[in-house]
Amino acid sequence: MDATTLPYRPCVGIMVLNRADRIWVGQRADAPGDAEGRGTWWQMPQGGIDENEDPSAAALRELSEETAIKSVEIIRETPGWLTYDLPAHLLGVAWGGRYRGQRQKWFAMRFLGQDTEVDLGLPGTPNAEFVSWRWCSPEELADGVVPFKRAVYLEVLRSFAPIWTGQER
Repeated sequence: MDATTLPYRPCVGIMVLNRADRIWVGQRADAPGDAEGRGTWWQMPQGGIDENEDPSAAALRELSEETAIKSVEIIRETPGWLTYDLPAHLLGVAWGGRYRGQRQKWFAMRFLGQDTEVDLGLPGTPNAEFVSWRWCSPEELADGVVPFKRAVYLEVLRSFAPIWTGQER
């Protein structure tokens, strides 16, 4: 399969930061047929943009669907779109074989609620994205992500670094 003939899936990603500038990450549900491969990967919430949907609205919707978090404010977004390609073994498999990877707009959001607001749903249900979650430091974020997304995560960290380095408050 020639990946260059396939489009990127339009998507949003969300970096949720608590008051201590720690980042919300969820351990991916290890479901058969997972579009990104089985494993104990950790990631920030993300998801597809519906047709004619504004990316910031998609980010708020996806965050709510995946984590039940609604008490947030958008504080920054990446200036452009970031892309990643699927590895060869997932081409033609992930997302019905329609995409070569994802084209993502990332949003940094400040979490204004309490940890009890997070509700991942029941593990093993069809819509459960994560089986557990935690707050992590910016320095440890990229270590647990699936390898083919690591470069995007490093770019997101670079783009949003002014938030936790005190350059943007």
